[in-house]
Amino acid sequence: MANSKQYLAWARDVLHIESQALDEIAASLNEHFVQAAEALLECTGRVVIMGMGKSGHIGRKMAATMASTGTPAFFVHPAEAAHGDLGMIVDGDVVIAISNSGENEEVTVIIPALKRKAVTLICITSKATSTMARHADIHITAAVSKEACPLGLAPTSSTTAVMGLGDALAVVLLRARSFTLNDFALSHPAGSLGKRLLLRVEDVMHAGDELPAVVSGTLLKDAIIRMSEKGLGMLAVTDQSGCLKGVFTDGDLRRLFQERDNFSGLAVDHIMHNNPKTIDAGKLATEALKHMQQNHVNGLLVTDNDNRLIGALNMHDLLKARIV
Repeated sequence: MANSKQYLAWARDVLHIESQALDEIAASLNEHFVQAAEALLECTGRVVIMGMGKSGHIGRKMAATMASTGTPAFFVHPAEAAHGDLGMIVDGDVVIAISNSGENEEVTVIIPALKRKAVTLICITSKATSTMARHADIHITAAVSKEACPLGLAPTSSTTAVMGLGDALAVVLLRARSFTLNDFALSHPAGSLGKRLLLRVEDVMHAGDELPAVVSGTLLKDAIIRMSEKGLGMLAVTDQSGCLKGVFTDGDLRRLFQERDNFSGLAVDHIMHNNPKTIDAGKLATEALKHMQQNHVNGLLVTDNDNRLIGALNMHDLLKARIV
């Protein structure tokens, strides 16, 4: 019976073989890859990817990666294409068909129909003499010397190689289009990355009646009540026109209780910080997080160009927005 050392040896062997397969694919890239990249960049329609079995799974991943990185793409099942879904493919599209052998019947049977459309057919197979390769407008050879499966049957190294090839195409297109972080975020508005890239301070800050603020001269007792009501762990102090003068935090309150016993007649002005940490409403929420971390504070006040208080936010607000 195999032991833990044998399991690790087998696993490392698989990864070593698959790593070699990727090196082989990288070394084999030639002008056909360049032609494929150029055809995809010049595509006036969408990129349609198809494949059966394991190739189909890779095709779905390839389409998802391209779609999220600036290349409109979707997957069409070859068998469904032969029964009506070919109508999803229109003039100007680029079709990428994947098959290790290049002889997949579900793909080859629809090649004549594809040829009647004004589309560019890119085939990715391991055999340059296969049916799919011979009928392709552009053929990319994705051949590996060895499968990681010891029986040489289960697609392993070959599927890894084609998946890597798909990633290579997607990233080449991304870089050629100068696709940016903001572009990526627009395709992922619900994801944590999209939120981090798109949310601004004004989207998460407290404003209006939710603002924890009092005017200069407010007695400490009343200021503490106001700060407790708003629950942000801080209190802004403004002048009568709303311009920010200082800030008082729950940490300041705890230290005050340790230092003195008598608070009679004490105004919040006497204990506030005169230079509170602030941020602009238009700044990214990620910048607010960075500002808090650098200054070792849990909250920030938001001011306009005239130093008027317009908002407040704390670390909890960033946690709720999944910025942290």
